[in-house]
Amino acid sequence: MPDAIVIGAGPNGLVAANILADAGWQVEVLESQSEPGGAVRSDRGVHPGYVHDVFSSFYPLAAASPAIGALDLGAHGLRWSHAPTVLAHPLPDGRCATLHRGVTANCAGLESAFGGADAEAWQRLSQLWEDLDPHLVRSLFTPFPPVRAGVAMAARLRAADGLRTLRFLTLPVRRLAQEEFTEPGAGLLLAGCALHADLLPESVGSAAFGWLMAMLGQQVGWPAPVGGAAALTAALVRRLEASGGSVHCDARVVEVVVRGGRALGVRTADGQSHRARRAVLADVPAPTLYGALVGWEHLPPRTRADLRRFQWDFSTVKVDWALEGPIPWTAPEAAAAGTVHLGADLDELSDYALQLSTGRLPRRPFALLGQMTTTDPGRSPAGTESAWAYTHVPQVIRDDLGDAGITGRWDTRETEAMAERIEDQVERFAPGFRDRIVARRVLTPPLLEERDPSLVGGAINGGTTAPHQQLVFRPVPGTGRPETPVAGLYLASSSAHPGGGVHGACGANAARAALRSHRLLAGRVLAPGLAAAQRLLSGRRGQHE
Repeated sequence: MPDAIVIGAGPNGLVAANILADAGWQVEVLESQSEPGGAVRSDRGVHPGYVHDVFSSFYPLAAASPAIGALDLGAHGLRWSHAPTVLAHPLPDGRCATLHRGVTANCAGLESAFGGADAEAWQRLSQLWEDLDPHLVRSLFTPFPPVRAGVAMAARLRAADGLRTLRFLTLPVRRLAQEEFTEPGAGLLLAGCALHADLLPESVGSAAFGWLMAMLGQQVGWPAPVGGAAALTAALVRRLEASGGSVHCDARVVEVVVRGGRALGVRTADGQSHRARRAVLADVPAPTLYGALVGWEHLPPRTRADLRRFQWDFSTVKVDWALEGPIPWTAPEAAAAGTVHLGADLDELSDYALQLSTGRLPRRPFALLGQMTTTDPGRSPAGTESAWAYTHVPQVIRDDLGDAGITGRWDTRETEAMAERIEDQVERFAPGFRDRIVARRVLTPPLLEERDPSLVGGAINGGTTAPHQQLVFRPVPGTGRPETPVAGLYLASSSAHPGGGVHGACGANAARAALRSHRLLAGRVLAPGLAAAQRLLSGRRGQHE
């Protein structure tokens, strides 16, 4: 019997399993799919000569994560690769805003393309990052409340003009761009980064999210695993197996077995029962855990009421391409970037985000495009490009602002029409792009969920990033911690604090909570016996006095 069962072999589940194994626990990971990785997988499904990441590709959060860094995955085969340029945002006038590793390169690029005033503003934002580093990242990734990192950051905030810094952290990214920059480039870099989440440029806190992603790119880059995303998963699995843990695929968990208010194990779809001596950790979305894997009869009525208010993030459509040559960008600077953001200006980004939030499918989607051979040359033959782009779509489409009449059925016609719309957006900034397509694959929300059931409706962040579902509100109002109402059961997915992204913190927090609870329980069990032993020894000493 294992000490712990982890449901789901995504990055959070595998990080949790590794931490428990390091503590000497016997750990089994049960994965419903035929291979581990969750949304960190790659294949040759588009073209046999090209490697494509099926879901995620770039991992700045993994590179910065204390949880993943502590695992020393380089010793288990993981190698990172970087594109010459982290990020590019081409403008319709031919200029291009670029993000590089290193503040000096970024300031020089902004000064050359957009003027010295914007370079100076970028330097100020970079200095704020330096003032708060490393405590900001540590406070984001540790269990809530982040006492140790929070105290250290509070001291830094006082030194960095705390009230003004706190104001900055609440700003919408549009307002930040208006206050700090005279030209559009730097603001577009930050706004595009903010739109990696389901935030509007006018949302409270969108400046902080965009700044966080940009500063991580400046500090650690947006790296990709050499050979494909699956290499990150493979390193996590190898490390776990070297520590005595195991991963079992095609093992779909259908129930967490609860008796007397405590999780005792799980039942899989084949009818088998799997007992856990100490804990069950669930790397699944909160609505999958509560009410599905764990029956409502085992949960407080308040949890059921709160889950009705749980908000998913936007759905996603992703297109993978095998290209016979590099993308013919109008702005040549974009050719060296691993990631390219495609949106004409801040107003177009705002229109897109507002339309999504009101259930309308944008005519011109903001797209995030990855040039993977540019980032990792082994992904495709020399002179070619393995590329992808994704955009968000509403969870429920009320109206299509384009002319294709897409409703969200995602049949063949709608799938092809959405892919054409994304390709139209690429063509705006790279005329002739379509002529270089050798093969493509389109992953609609149902296909994404079919390949990874945790991507419910094509949502990739385990729930909205908006402030009303963060910190103590994630996944429902409470403590913001991985403990659940069921003893011995821990939420280890991106539905838990700190949320989406491949950083492993949700799994690490759950693992540490399980270890802490076990130590406390063991202490309570041992304490009466120790007290009795002390009384016995005292009595014997008294007899000999």
